This record gives sequence, C-alpha cells and structure tokens, in this order.
Amino acid sequence: MAVNFRHRRTEDPEINLIPFIDVLLVILIFLMLTTTYSKFTELRVNLPVADAEKARNAPKEIIVAVSADGRFSVNKQAVDGRDVTQLASVLANAAAGSENHLVIISADANATHQSVITVLDAARRAGLPQLTFATQSARGAARAGDGR
Repeated sequence: MAVNFRHRRTEDPEINLIPFIDVLLVILIFLMLTTTYSKFTELRVNLPVADAEKARNAPKEIIVAVSADGRFSVNKQAVDGRDVTQLASVLANAAAGSENHLVIISADANATHQSVITVLDAARRAGLPQLTFATQSARGAARAGDGR
C-alpha cells in the first residue's frame, strides 16, 4: 500500500469585501438621513414681543337662542313673534353701532329645522354674514339628562 505524502495545495481563503462595503454604505446613508444638524443653534434670533393682555379685534357675539317650540331670543331678550322681518330688525338693532359681529345660533335639539332657517334668513337680511352654531359635548348632554 502506497501512501501519498505529497502536500495538497490548498487555496488561501479570500475575503470578499464588496458585500461589506455595500453594508457600510447603507449604514452611512441611513445615518446621514436620520442625523439632525445643530446649525440652527448657531442662529441668534430676536423674536418680537407681543402683549397678550391687549384685546384682539375679536368679533362681537350676538347669541340667538331658539327654543323647542320655535320662540327666539337675542342676547337673552325675548323676541315678540316668529316672523323673519321682526327677527331681522332685532338682529340689526343688536348689531347697530359697530361692525364685525358673529351670530351664534343656539338652537334646542328639538327645535324645528324651519326655525333655524328663519334665524339664518334673518341674519342675512340684517347684513350679518358670520354665523356659527353652538353645540355641547355628548358627555355634557348625558349629564344634563341625568338630572345632576
């Protein structure tokens, strides 16, 4: 039996650097995109000063309440009748003397649709284009119904 003692030639292992470089580039791009820059701390900005106590030019509010049976009140003053022209004249008197009024319609949940439309029409006739509706949260309505 002959034993072959010749040394086999083994190849040196190669390290493939291309995947390693690809991973490093991806990490570098990720870090570049997620890094926050602190150049903004170098800017010195003097912000203007405002006095919060001074009154803004906020619109005056005219609150129109609509009851469930269709009666109206403007700024807690009952309006006689349910006519659009009467309500429009009362709204015009409430808005007299100044401009920039906001009409807040506070209608009962059981008020008819027509009574709310009457308020909208009266506000249009009185020249009051800014309107909004008063609501309450569902939690507040549940408490009011509990009798608390």
